[in-house]
Parts: sequence; structure tokens; C-alpha cells
Amino acid sequence: MAKLYFHFSTMNAGKSTLLLQAAHNYREGGMATYLITAQFDNRAGEGRIASRIGIGETADTFAPGEDLFAKLHARLSQGPVACVFIDEAQFLSKDQVWQLARAVDDLKVPVMCYGLRVDFQGNLFPGSAALLAWADEMREVRTICHCGKKATMVIRRGPDGRALTAGEQVVIGGNETYVSLCRKHWREAVGD
Repeated sequence: MAKLYFHFSTMNAGKSTLLLQAAHNYREGGMATYLITAQFDNRAGEGRIASRIGIGETADTFAPGEDLFAKLHARLSQGPVACVFIDEAQFLSKDQVWQLARAVDDLKVPVMCYGLRVDFQGNLFPGSAALLAWADEMREVRTICHCGKKATMVIRRGPDGRALTAGEQVVIGGNETYVSLCRKHWREAVGD
């Protein structure tokens, strides 16, 4: 039975690594996969999912406003797909998450989404909020704060290295920009 999955965490938890490993496992079993990532997140190159540990793979991309039900329907018309993998799922819109849920139900293809739960201000991303509401199964990918507790929050650092408390929700960046922290250390960093 096909399901919509949401694997979520903070930055640097290994979500992309887990996605690439799961896709590899399907392919080793002789099953086709379809990998998709956000079009505007091109840190690893256009249409590429990559992990900080050095593994990566070519992927299709999704754009803001793109109809993902139609995209998956078109891909499935070219041949069977055992599983669809979506990286950077926090950048999906609410409508796009609903389109993925419809694809699971109507096209009977499992969809595994991997993404951040909250932004640097502690707010849910729209795609993550919709996935938390509609996913059939959710799994937290854990990482740790510098103190050893589970990291559930993330700060965005400014040029001076201090935590920012305002700004655009989406700024693409990696370890130079974001740090995962437990709630206590996040509060300290943002001055709460």
C-alpha cells in the first residue's frame, strides 16, 4: 500500500544521506526510483541531491507552483516507479503537498519526503506544516546540539556570527550559515 512519508529534522541531521541510501536500496533490488529536489536550491549543482559526507545523485527538480501530481503522472507514464523521493520538502507549497498526497492515493506510488520542520525563527515551513498534517507516516531524523541534547531548532548566523532573529524565511546555506541547537541553546542564542 502506497503512503506519504515525511522524514524531518533540523539542519545537519543526515536527511539527504538517508534519502540517497534508501533510493540506492530500491535500485539494488531492481526497482526504479524517481528523485526530485527544489529547483532553487542548487548548492550541490542544478538538479542534484548531495550529502555533506560526499555522496550525491542527479535528480529532477520542482519549481514553486509546479503541479506535482501532473509531474508524477507524466513520469509514471514512462514506466514503473517503486518510490518517489523528495529532498528539501520544506520548500513545497501546501498545494504541492496535497498533489503528492493525491499521487499516493490515486497513482498508488509511495512518496518519501525529507526536509526541515522549522525555520531559524522556530516557525514551521508551509510544506512541512502540510506534511505534518497529511503524511501517513512521520519519522524524526535526530541530530544533537553541542551540549549533547537532541537538536530541535536551528539558528541562522549573520556576517558577525551572531544569531539572526529576523529576515526572509528562506536563505539557502549550509554549515557556514546555520547551526542546529536544542531549544535551550536556541533561546540563549536568540536572546529569549
